[in-house]
Amino acid sequence: QVQLVESGGGLVQAGGSLRLSCAASGGTFSTAAMGWFRQAPGKEREFVARVTWKTGNTYYTDSVKGRFAVSRDSAKNTMYLEMNSLKPEDTAVYYCVADKILRFRISDYLDSGNYAYWGQGTQVTVSS
Repeated sequence: QVQLVESGGGLVQAGGSLRLSCAASGGTFSTAAMGWFRQAPGKEREFVARVTWKTGNTYYTDSVKGRFAVSRDSAKNTMYLEMNSLKPEDTAVYYCVADKILRFRISDYLDSGNYAYWGQGTQVTVSS
């Protein structure tokens, strides 16, 4: 059973930066990939980014490409999301997720049902 704990959320002005962390524990050897989803008030949960644990390959939703960077530190069992040039529309609860299966189709990356493990979420608020 993998446990995920996010940290690093907070309040920032538009144009600012934040770095989220996600520490994984308990059976992380079974993790093929990790990622981030977010959910804004009144909106559906959406995929943000994904990183393959072994290779470090990444994938992003279009709205964050060029602004966000996902990475992992295998030695620390920790994933990061560096968020730059933040916009008010980035305001959401951000969830760390882990996938047990190595996937190759983008449609599978986007499906929240494919992620077996979820963190409790961390709030990111971007003021205008």
